[in-house]
Amino acid sequence: MRRLLLSTLLVALPTVSLADPEQVAEARRGYFALVGLEFGPLAAMAKGELPYDAEAAQAHAADLVTLTRYNPGDLLTPGTSATELPGKTRAAAQIWQDMPGYQAKGAAFFEAVAALNEAAGAGQAALAPAVGKVGGTCKGCHEDYRLKDF
Repeated sequence: MRRLLLSTLLVALPTVSLADPEQVAEARRGYFALVGLEFGPLAAMAKGELPYDAEAAQAHAADLVTLTRYNPGDLLTPGTSATELPGKTRAAAQIWQDMPGYQAKGAAFFEAVAALNEAAGAGQAALAPAVGKVGGTCKGCHEDYRLKDF
């Protein structure tokens, strides 16, 4: 599994996109909005804010796994950071200055999502630490590569 994740990340190197830079930034925001849409209920279940539902937890985790299979290369087109597109994205220029670091954070996220998928249907006690691990990978990336404000 780890080799599959790492090979996926290697293939996901930024590519030159023919899309308008604003469309790329909008698509990237959409991708992460989907991640948030799927992760939010899992986090709420882990915290006890929503009743634990094994079937729903497994469905949300499976959707996150599906999102990790998407090749984000087109979403990382150079020229689409907040420096070039102020007010359109919170992507820090640091992403393109430190692509190996960004990809390492992505690999950690992918691995945490895979573990979450294994734990999601096994009860709230199993879900909570797996959600915490995914959340930690999100936070780590946000701290280094996402601006706080548009």
